Amino acid sequence: MNRYAVTLTEEERRDLTAVVTRGAGGAALIRHADVLLAVDKGEGAVLQMTDAQAAAAYHATEQTVRNIKKEFVEQGLEAALRRRRRRRPGNVKIDGEAEAKIVALTCTDPPAGHARWTLRLIAEKSAELGYVESISHVAIGNLLKKTSLRHGYTRNGAFPSAPASS
Repeated sequence: MNRYAVTLTEEERRDLTAVVTRGAGGAALIRHADVLLAVDKGEGAVLQMTDAQAAAAYHATEQTVRNIKKEFVEQGLEAALRRRRRRRPGNVKIDGEAEAKIVALTCTDPPAGHARWTLRLIAEKSAELGYVESISHVAIGNLLKKTSLRHGYTRNGAFPSAPASS
């Protein structure tokens, strides 16, 4: 099923060859240029590979080759060479308000029966109090790592300091 046929002009072929031979611009850019040159079916095309051959030659999947061809046919050379930016952020569970509440929680006294807050306790309590729907102890550790509240250090402001000797 060769739905998108890539036919490069002489100028496009020259530009892509320059990208590949120069070797500058990032691995994805070079791979996309290589794939377009490989699957080119136009007059003057050298390789004229199938999707499977191009995928094997350039360490990609056939779906990647098809996606590059589709971008080229529908949106042009620039779109096919550049990687798309994410349309929305990743799985963001913690906004600024929740982060502030979690940090404030770590500064309170630990629950009864515990000498100090653990990352798992903070994660459980944060979900229980409704700061976040669910969160892992690893995410809590990463959140606290961004602050001066380094978990496990006694002089980080999260734990009461030792009483002064008189």
